[in-house]
Amino acid sequence: MATAVETLEKLERRVTLTVPLADVSAEVEKRLKVRARTAKAPGFRPGKVPMKMVAAQFGYIVESEVLNDKVGRAFGEITAEHNLRVAGYPRIEPKADAKVEGSVVFEATFEVYPEVKLGDLSGIEVEKSKADVTDAEIDKTLEILRKQRVHYHTKGVQDAHGDGGPEQSAQSGDRVTIDFVGKIDGVEFAGGKADDFVYVLGEGRMLPEFELATTGLKSGETKTFKMDFPADYHGKDVAGKTAEFTITLKKIEWAHLPEVNEEFARMMGVADGDLQKMRSDIRSNLEREVSTRIKARTKASVMDALLKVAELEVPKSLLDQDSERLAEMTKQDMRQRGMDVKEMPFPMEIFAAQADRRVRLGLILGEMVKTNNLQATADQIKAHVEEFAKAYEDPQQVVKYYFSDRNRLAEVEALVLEENVVNYVLGKAKVADKLVSFDELMGNNEAA
Repeated sequence: MATAVETLEKLERRVTLTVPLADVSAEVEKRLKVRARTAKAPGFRPGKVPMKMVAAQFGYIVESEVLNDKVGRAFGEITAEHNLRVAGYPRIEPKADAKVEGSVVFEATFEVYPEVKLGDLSGIEVEKSKADVTDAEIDKTLEILRKQRVHYHTKGVQDAHGDGGPEQSAQSGDRVTIDFVGKIDGVEFAGGKADDFVYVLGEGRMLPEFELATTGLKSGETKTFKMDFPADYHGKDVAGKTAEFTITLKKIEWAHLPEVNEEFARMMGVADGDLQKMRSDIRSNLEREVSTRIKARTKASVMDALLKVAELEVPKSLLDQDSERLAEMTKQDMRQRGMDVKEMPFPMEIFAAQADRRVRLGLILGEMVKTNNLQATADQIKAHVEEFAKAYEDPQQVVKYYFSDRNRLAEVEALVLEENVVNYVLGKAKVADKLVSFDELMGNNEAA
């Protein structure tokens, strides 16, 4: 039995649940009899254990189960009766000051989903990005692919690719092997010494003063120089201090990039080495990636606009759940990177803003899908999977991978729902087209 729903504040509700002890006792007895059929005890055959012993062994557990079931059922009945959509989980506690003869009384406190009020979509402004894939982008991509397949040869040693040219000293782009030792106030410091240390000049792996000192040296030469560590250097013991380093250059290797020829095309997966087909494949991949990123930018603009135009209260219980989910995702990511997170604190406050945005958008999108009939169709889901699969060597295997697991399909369905909402908003809002450069879109300015 349950009382009327009491409104506390905003989305919080409370209800008192009364469960007759007679109902609990009857159900406990019934369940104990079922357990008695298979119960075991020393000196008794299975199923022949006296009920008193069964009750002594399982009574507390069974009574807790029954009580939880009765309270849960009572809670479900009253929320269904009042058409309440419970957000998160209810907090159910015994009501100590309630005295109802022959019954136990509980108090359930919970939150409900909010009403979502959407403003006039025709008044919002949305930015829709556009970007072109030209021959210049294909050339840049080819250059990146060449750099990814760089190999090195010892400077001054003639081989099939040459000897590296007349300049025999270490220059930007060369890979060098060095020994070095660093001292502060004449004393070596931890991490300041290494033998056969390898790095590529110009990649920014070392501090600028270190690279500058190495540049221009020839194999076998030694140089001593002073270097100031930045105040915010990650090594606290040396941050802000001046060290004296001595480096000995042991080996210089020049970078050889593969030529863009038939062999390179075959390396890129073009079986017959056709250079035009290779460029066509690269263009298709770039256009697919551009399309994906354009959609992501446009979706972000739509979501930002919806957040501004929607009015709703956010259930704290959903915020807490999402913050915990984000914290766990962060921990998993750090574990995959080989980091030990056991002793690392994860205060929920650091995820609050992200959780608030995610929960708000989830509630807004849910309301828009329901109100405007924007559910994902089977054909849309299939088309989305097939389009995604095109980026892989065996598209049919990818399609099979998704359609063999409901959870994977649910992820695709969520993406289609978002796409449906975005398209719906684009059809209502004031849309401003924005042409963005390829490098800006791809975050690849360094490749230029």
